[in-house]
This record gives sequence, C-alpha cells and structure tokens, in this order.
Amino acid sequence: MSSPEPPPPSPDGDTPRSLALEDWLTVLAMAGLALITFANVLVRYFTDASFAWTEEFSVFLMIVLALVGGSAAVARDRHIRIEFFSSSGSAVRRRRLAQLGALMVAVLFTLMAALSVRLVWDDYRYGETSPGIGVPQWWYSIWFPLLTALIALRAFGLLLRISRRPPAP
Repeated sequence: MSSPEPPPPSPDGDTPRSLALEDWLTVLAMAGLALITFANVLVRYFTDASFAWTEEFSVFLMIVLALVGGSAAVARDRHIRIEFFSSSGSAVRRRRLAQLGALMVAVLFTLMAALSVRLVWDDYRYGETSPGIGVPQWWYSIWFPLLTALIALRAFGLLLRISRRPPAP
C-alpha cells in the first residue's frame, strides 16, 4: 500500500513559510550519523577496536533527529492521526478536531519544554557527566527543551493557520 501524496502548498498561506531550520537540522543530524558510523566501521575493520564515543553521539543525534522530524511533521500538518475521526463528519467538526489536535500538541510540548528546563538545570548544577565519554550531561540535555519548544511553536502556528482557514463547504 503506497503512502498518500503530500498536499501541494496552497497559495492562501496554509503551509508554513519556512521550514529551513528543520530541514538543515535534519541534514546535519543525518550527515553526522552517517559520518561517525562510517568512521567507526572503518576503525573496527582495520584495527579490531572501536571509537567509544560513537554510540553516545549516535543516540544523541537520533533523538535530535526524532524531535526535528516531529517539528517538521507538525508544521506541515503531517502528524499521526486517526483518519476515521479526522476525515469524517462535517467540515466544522473536522476543523474543530484539527484545532483541538494542534492545541493539545502545543500544550503537551510547551509543558515538556518547561519541565525539561529543570532537568538541564539539575544536570548543570550537580555536574552530571555522560556515561560513555564523561562530558557534561547538559551538553546533550540542553537540546531537549529547545527542540520541544520549537515543536510547541510550530503547533501554535498550525493552530493559527487552521483557525484562519476559511470554513470548508
């Protein structure tokens, strides 16, 4: 079964103007993952040893990639939904469900961003270090509140676009 084609951008401003931030962060995270994995494979093949830091960085980059992808999905209104509910009923019902969905995503990720600031502060204050290579843990955890705030902002933007959209017939 093939996946549905993404909707074309509409001229009435229904899609966000720029997703360059998400697109570039995705490229950088994927390139970083590919490079460190390739380097580790070469080192293992030629020396029977391994770079210890590659697993820690790979996990970090995969988390960044998931959050950046989530932000792009929310901004493009391509996040997961139950089609039976979101595509059935009247146009007003579909619009209200879309608004409710965007609002709930925005609230959830705003809450996650706010609560994760405490996590970063605790990592910094108590001098937590990463288990693999011993760098300060906050170097990794600082990205969680930033990226969840980005998702929240994209969700608020989606809510505004849905609310400004003229009602469908």
